[in-house]
Amino acid sequence: MTGPAETSGPAERESRRAANARKRLSRRPSRLGTAAGTAPGPDRTREPGAGFPALLERVWQRARTAPDLRASLDILLGLDGHVPPQVQLRALSTTEEAALHALWGLTWREDTTTDTTTDTTTDTATATGESESVSAGAVPALDLNEAAAEEPVFVGELALATTGRIVLRGPAQGPLDRRHLVGGVLRVPWSLQAARAHHAHLSRAAARTARTLADCRAWLERQGEKGRDELLEQAKEAALRTAPFVLYQEHRQYTNFREQNSLTGKTLWPGHPDCVLSSLQQLPLELWSDHDVQLVIGLTLLIRSAGAGRVEEANGTQLSIDHVAAMLERIRHSYNSVPGEPVAPAASHGVEDLKTLAEALGARRRQVIRQVPLYREIHGTLMHKVERIAAGTDGVRRRDEELSRRLAARLPLAGTTLDELGHSAAADPAWLARPHGSHATGLEALVHESVTAIADVFAADFAMSRGMRSLPALIKALRAESWAEICGWDITHYFCCVVPRPQARAHFGDSVEAMADAAWAMSSRMQYNSWHFVPGNLPRHPAVVARDHFVPPTIPDIAFFSDQHHHGHVSNQVRFSIRSPQPVEVAGRTFNGFVDLRLLRCAGAPFTEPDLLAAHRASRFIARATTLAAELTLAGTPVEVTAFDAPWHWHTITAANTPQGTPR
Repeated sequence: MTGPAETSGPAERESRRAANARKRLSRRPSRLGTAAGTAPGPDRTREPGAGFPALLERVWQRARTAPDLRASLDILLGLDGHVPPQVQLRALSTTEEAALHALWGLTWREDTTTDTTTDTTTDTATATGESESVSAGAVPALDLNEAAAEEPVFVGELALATTGRIVLRGPAQGPLDRRHLVGGVLRVPWSLQAARAHHAHLSRAAARTARTLADCRAWLERQGEKGRDELLEQAKEAALRTAPFVLYQEHRQYTNFREQNSLTGKTLWPGHPDCVLSSLQQLPLELWSDHDVQLVIGLTLLIRSAGAGRVEEANGTQLSIDHVAAMLERIRHSYNSVPGEPVAPAASHGVEDLKTLAEALGARRRQVIRQVPLYREIHGTLMHKVERIAAGTDGVRRRDEELSRRLAARLPLAGTTLDELGHSAAADPAWLARPHGSHATGLEALVHESVTAIADVFAADFAMSRGMRSLPALIKALRAESWAEICGWDITHYFCCVVPRPQARAHFGDSVEAMADAAWAMSSRMQYNSWHFVPGNLPRHPAVVARDHFVPPTIPDIAFFSDQHHHGHVSNQVRFSIRSPQPVEVAGRTFNGFVDLRLLRCAGAPFTEPDLLAAHRASRFIARATTLAAELTLAGTPVEVTAFDAPWHWHTITAANTPQGTPR
């Protein structure tokens, strides 16, 4: 079914009066044809207890009522099973890190480990393959239950900040600022032994930091003013073109996220006086703060190792040189597990040696990604990402064959695997441009049938795939090098087919209408994502540089507890998800992230690595069909997509989820 004029081919003309009248109509599926903005109130309100602040309240209550301080600490470190404890350990300031080490012997630093490892890995960390352990350092852990029975020399505090970080008050420090805490504080008794250990840790940390800062400043001095400006421009571009991140330097926060912005991003444009990176371009190096020095060096090293996307892997942690060095070393071990020329460790934690390692990792990554499947694991609660190499393939073949069986029964393709179906499509692609069943083109049918089968096979509440509506329009613009025209297209030039399983209605008050509205909201957001990624594949023409866009994604990801920050994810209960972006070649130009496949669950068990690998095969099948459609268009048989608009989602979803319909 074709929707209203909003989704007719981009080449069709529409009068200004008709266009304005169309824009005044609601696009919400349950209110199609009604005037926008006339509803008496919101159709749905945020569920009680949804989102990040509510989660932190629950975590704090669990920690406050735990049987002892160590149990409380474990709950806070993992945010009650929502993040790996290592993320929280790496978020600690120097004084807090020293306190945790002195009191419990816990540290993320491998160079202080003994033969004993304290296991504080949460169920979530285990389920998601989190392999980094929490180490017990050389200082014996203090039994706080015993210490509480003794006369302490100091009583400190343990609390949870509104940012999600744990905070501690140690000896010689004032009370924690209650304005930035989720609840109250837990009182922590300090023995004389722990206080002395804390002082010793701080002394060593101060000496280490002094050496690091001297090296960083010397390295930046050697770059000269021009070199430093280039580093700042590179960092600004990375902050502008990547997803939200939050980094720390001691208690100072650097972020491109929402109202707390201190870096170029959605709120601060490049050159904004509130952007730290922009303001540094006006200052002599000797006036840079110690925090800013480590920020610039840290961003430089991360970008050199894998581009702007690597910055997100430091999300929620301290961006100190030691933390970056540890991250690069973990990545080195990961890459060296793949056959090929191994990358040597950094000779030291000096900036020049770490830069050499980062650049070597960047080169090695380009080899690794051709040999083994890379993906990112996303812990949505703190937006922290970890790059992984897929280890196992158990269950992947079974899912592949089940999908292939369903698709072969619904499409004019033969084969028992998705690769075989792809070869079958390539052998006779002409059907992709012809009507098939109720669909205007075979490409539309392939997308819809694929997404429908995927939702069932993976037991996802929703499955979806996105792309561009008019390949002819894109090819015409590419031939003319009309980069400004492509950048000027709005989200209606893109589509996203969203299919919910009937069971998903239970998450929306058992309402088919609410489920259809949620599906359309997801579809609109995915259209925006296509709009956001496409310009990142174009030459750096002034129109492209000026246009808001992100670096297109190239590897898949699997996310846990994503229903925390993103308003759409919170409202539509996007808790667990898989995203598999794929490149498509159009007129000789490769468009990374041109299509993708997404699966999501609103509750229940998270997706697994085999789920992700099988989904990646399925998205590759859809991308291959899209490339074939582009080749048909180049050869003179145009292929466009007119389905998957608001009316299509309404009629398809309600027909499939009512007694009169036939659920698949």
